[in-house]
Amino acid sequence: MTTSINKSKLSETDIITKFILPAVKQAGWDDMTQIRQEVKLRDGKVIVRGQAAARKKVKSADIVLYHKPSMPLAVIEAKANKHEVGKGMQQGLDYANLLEVPFIFASNGDGFIFHDKTNLSQLETEIQLEDFPTPAQLWEKFCIWKGYKTEHLPVITQDYHDDGSGKSPRYYQLQAINKTVEAIASGQDRVLLVMATGTGKTYTAFQIIWRLWKSKAKKRILFLADRNILVDQTKTNDFQPFGPAMTKVTGRTVDPAYEIHLALYQALTGPEESQKAYKQVDPDFFDLIVIDECHRGSASEESAWREILEYFSSASQVGLTATPKETDEVSNIEYFGDPVYSYTLKQGIEDGFLAPYKVVRVDIDVDVQGWRPRKGQTDKDGNIIEDRIYNQKDFDRTMVIDERTDLVAQTITNYLKRTDPMAKTIVFCNDIDHAERMRRALVNLNPEQMAKNEKYVMKITGDDEIGKAQLDNFINPKRKYPVIATTSELMTTGVDAQTCKLVVLDQGIQSMTKFKQVIGRGTRINDKYGKLWFTILDFKKATELFADEKFDGEPERIKVTKPEDFDNPEGITDIVDGVDPEDIIDADYPFGDDIDPDSIHEPDAPFGTPSGDNDPTNTTGGDDWTDEEKIRKYHVNGVQVKALAERVQYYDTDGKLVTESFKDYTRKTIAKQFTSLNDFTKKWQDADRKQAIIDELAEEGIIWQALEEEVGKDMDPFDMICHVAYDMPMLTRKERAENVKKRNYFTKYGETAQVVLSNLLDKYADEGVTEIENIHVLKVKPFDEMGRPLEIIKKGFGGKQAYLEAVNELEAEIYQSA
Repeated sequence: MTTSINKSKLSETDIITKFILPAVKQAGWDDMTQIRQEVKLRDGKVIVRGQAAARKKVKSADIVLYHKPSMPLAVIEAKANKHEVGKGMQQGLDYANLLEVPFIFASNGDGFIFHDKTNLSQLETEIQLEDFPTPAQLWEKFCIWKGYKTEHLPVITQDYHDDGSGKSPRYYQLQAINKTVEAIASGQDRVLLVMATGTGKTYTAFQIIWRLWKSKAKKRILFLADRNILVDQTKTNDFQPFGPAMTKVTGRTVDPAYEIHLALYQALTGPEESQKAYKQVDPDFFDLIVIDECHRGSASEESAWREILEYFSSASQVGLTATPKETDEVSNIEYFGDPVYSYTLKQGIEDGFLAPYKVVRVDIDVDVQGWRPRKGQTDKDGNIIEDRIYNQKDFDRTMVIDERTDLVAQTITNYLKRTDPMAKTIVFCNDIDHAERMRRALVNLNPEQMAKNEKYVMKITGDDEIGKAQLDNFINPKRKYPVIATTSELMTTGVDAQTCKLVVLDQGIQSMTKFKQVIGRGTRINDKYGKLWFTILDFKKATELFADEKFDGEPERIKVTKPEDFDNPEGITDIVDGVDPEDIIDADYPFGDDIDPDSIHEPDAPFGTPSGDNDPTNTTGGDDWTDEEKIRKYHVNGVQVKALAERVQYYDTDGKLVTESFKDYTRKTIAKQFTSLNDFTKKWQDADRKQAIIDELAEEGIIWQALEEEVGKDMDPFDMICHVAYDMPMLTRKERAENVKKRNYFTKYGETAQVVLSNLLDKYADEGVTEIENIHVLKVKPFDEMGRPLEIIKKGFGGKQAYLEAVNELEAEIYQSA
């Protein structure tokens, strides 16, 4: 190994190339399959303020070592030789925690500090370059640390599917895949995975199935979902590599010729014995079942769909959900066990894989203060209105006030006009009737947009075939229309709306499960179409659920076992009495292909659920509700309604909603970067290019556009930081430029140089310091009238280096007062 090189002069990249990689390869690591450099584990977290957003820059792991592509083993973090050999250890430990690997190496090219979590007697030792451990040595220690048994290794080490595009599982997906495969290989038959909406549950499921199938650990596999769109998207997209081995169960027939079966619950079973297609095959036909969105139908013991899982009870069963259902009556955890892996919305936002949100909460006077009818007042249908105070929980459920609907629609319209009229928007309403009235109000408020395309606003609900037909267009980023979708239940789940930028809540939401699903409609990021964050416009205080510790915490089993359950060993209970209204929506809506939760009001609703137009939230009756038991809905107009207050809150670093100005965020961020005003000022003055510091701060989430909105557009970034972070008085750029002119320092230069520098100073006053640091400024007015850039530089300064020195001196004069 070369020793004559002066290491102290080498960059970090040179240290890796000349010393670290040769040592690793000499130990027997395969450069093509076992060594990956610059492994980016996270995306940059998105910071939002106002209508501006920025991604924080993230660092990549210098080197990750693998046993196989699916099995990371170790992290190597390098630093330049001017640093101590173990300088990169803490950074390496951070990456190792994400990958859940026990081996971390830090190096400056002289040797390695080796952190070995498998050796608790001495966690860190120093080793020479030539003593780097071999692949076999680390793999043996890793297997002991993980507790792998030899007979399980063929399954555990099976590679994931590689389509050649360079796409590989993200770190958390790989964790979920590996932990599931390990659990099943070791004989665990019930596995629960909890992954936030938008984090790729279906892709993760595909890789789990692929590895178990290719290793021949599982031969016949069933993927279960409860909506046609979920099955079709899965078959066409993530599961496509299964090719001819895969089929979708249709016509209530299970074809044993295929190995991978995708099916709707509704296609496999029904209330009649003749509809129970799953009984066409033996109970041991499937040896693996993956249940998508398992918080819905299969979560409840009373669910008709649970019978499928119980029939194939000998199969390994994997439940996937973003929102495990844990109520007094229903428990995913009781059936599947504690999650083998969880990846939360908070983690996804911090890693930059999910979109953060801001909340605009609008309080309406009748919601807050209540509304009471006049004595003997009748509604639009001539019905005498029950004399009581109606409030937020009543509106659009038992009481409709047209003016309230119009105010909500006007607020939505105003927001879109102020920001982006073409931003995809989902308006969640109380029921189908509410969704129709909201559609009409939005249509009337947007005549110009409707004239361009009548699908600008669409009602997309389970009862409307025309609206449902537009669902694919709404979620397709390439399709401009529809822009606004009014809905009640249809779009709460299974809708991959990547470019949804506005989620409107005019629906009373009490269930945490449903709230998470609704919020999940906006959490996907799509960089290509500029979707980095989203807004929640809340009219019903639903976002108060963000403050509940259960919103993004670890799921806990809370099902209550009642004493009477022991007298009823079969667990048979009334299917309507005492059931949460949401369980009717989430669980057993009608059998048939792609029947929607919105349609539970229809005559074919299952298990004695009332037919006709009865309100699904009334669960107090038996099989047939009488007219007296129906929830009466009054409809009035002519009521004065106004918004009382509007409060804007942002997602904070600890996952909480805060009412915080961007000045506050900037102050906190600067305090982490610089110890004092002097520290910041010195770094600014010493920088050859101020743009470098501006970019560095932008990578930490300082959005200059947002700061300008709060502080002032004519301020220099230097002055904005000094004022916001250190309470210093500000100068505008023009004031700084005038101060330079008063000192008349230009006289030391020749005539041409004086003109150039004076014009550069004017450019600074108008556009900022980054403008004068860019040499291309000499191509625009007024410089273009003086000649080409090279001619100007040569005539005025004698050469490029002298020109750059003159610009640096000009900057020093600009900031002299600092």
